[in-house]
Parts: sequence; C-alpha cells; structure tokens
Amino acid sequence: MTLTTRGHYSIKALLDLSLLPNYGPASVRTIAERQKIPAPYLEKLLIELRRAGLVRSLRGVYGGYQLARPPATISLRDILTAVGESPTPLFLHPPQPEDGTADWVTLSLWQRLHQKLQEALASISLEDLYFDARSWQAAQGDGATFVI
Repeated sequence: MTLTTRGHYSIKALLDLSLLPNYGPASVRTIAERQKIPAPYLEKLLIELRRAGLVRSLRGVYGGYQLARPPATISLRDILTAVGESPTPLFLHPPQPEDGTADWVTLSLWQRLHQKLQEALASISLEDLYFDARSWQAAQGDGATFVI
C-alpha cells in the first residue's frame, strides 16, 4: 500500500486537531503552517473531511475546523475513504482458467492481504495516533512540535 499525499495530509490535519484542547477549532492557515501543508490543498481536503462528517467548520473570529467526533471513533480507514483513498490490491485482474494454479494462488494471497490491510486500517483510530504523538513529544522534551 502506498499512502498518497492526500491521505498523508488528511491524517496529519486530523491528528493536529486531535492534539488541541476540545479537538479544535484551528484555522486552515494555522494547521497548514504547523504541519507544513499547502493551505489551498488543505482547504480542499478539509471540505471533503467535513462532508464525511469527520470535522465541522466553525465561523467567526475564533472559528476554523474542529473534529466532529471523538478521536477514538475515527479510524484511518474513515479518513482515507473520506478523501477518496482506498488501498487496492496489486493483483487487480483475476487470472484466466488457462493461467494456471500459481496465478490463482497469487490472486488469493493478494485478496487476503487486502482484507487484512482493510481490517488494520479500521482498527487504528485517530486516538491511537494521538497517544503515539504524545509519547513522541514527551520523548523529545517540552519544546517539541508534532509534525508528521
């Protein structure tokens, strides 16, 4: 599986929000600066994440984006799906009957690996990443800023 820029930036943005008190709000510009993401690109991703119900936008002087659900209820699969990312098995086309047993076994292997990957993405929550980030920050000392 390859994590595309869309997926990577989306995870970074939501993790950034999860590190804030009450999970935000934070402006696009603030998130973009902290996470080193181009603001126009981040804005598009946050709109898709809002449509999927993962973030909400708040208007006004203290507005911005905020997590719409607790981090424990947001999986990596939720995030990736929201921005149109879906890991696909490498073996995309079923073998033909004349291709032989080895090709059918390979297809079966890729299907199983794909299923395990989907299960893993569904089982890893934003909260899990939050605790990983906090552990990393603690190991770095007080002045560490989290950028993934």
